Amino acid sequence: MRTPEEIITATVSFTKETLASAEGGHDWWHIYRVWKSAKTIASEEQVDSLIVELGALLHDIADSKFHGGDETIGPAKARHFLESIDVEESIILHVENIIKHISFKGGNEIQQFRSKELDVVQDADRLDAIGAIGIARAFNYGGFKNRKLYDPNIPTNLHKTKEEYKNNQEPTINHFYEKLFLLKDRMNTQTGRLLAVKRHEFMEQYVAEFYAEWDGER
Repeated sequence: MRTPEEIITATVSFTKETLASAEGGHDWWHIYRVWKSAKTIASEEQVDSLIVELGALLHDIADSKFHGGDETIGPAKARHFLESIDVEESIILHVENIIKHISFKGGNEIQQFRSKELDVVQDADRLDAIGAIGIARAFNYGGFKNRKLYDPNIPTNLHKTKEEYKNNQEPTINHFYEKLFLLKDRMNTQTGRLLAVKRHEFMEQYVAEFYAEWDGER
């Protein structure tokens, strides 16, 4: 039986190898930041640290955005790997559920699974979607999808359904209103909420500057 440290070491290696060619906002370094933030948040919570770390390391092992919208590939890939290193079933099942339920779905989707470990990993993932890095990731992905930076003739759509959110092709600035500005108030933990405040304020300042420069006021 492997120790928790050995399990984490093996998982880090697997994740690095699997995501070696991933889009820049969803690559190993995204995983690394979420992993580190999750450990910071977990230090203030009563949680299973092994499940938190595995959930963070594997949460985007096969993001559905890059697999034709298929949300089953990530959990299945994580399960196959964890089984291969003899992780116990209860841990595998919990990590699967974190992967299945971590993502922001848009619309009025109600999260069907809850755990303190998911709360921690979800907060860490959401922190990486806001602030300076969140802005960089948003525009990187927008470029990857060949989306406009901004078009004042395309209004923001808050997307009533999950499918509308997944399939939208709107400019990247719209994404701030569709998701990024909503995340501060959707943090689960006290630590997550505190860390989100500064990042949220930075995004507000950035968008105000963006509009001013767009209109030639700067």
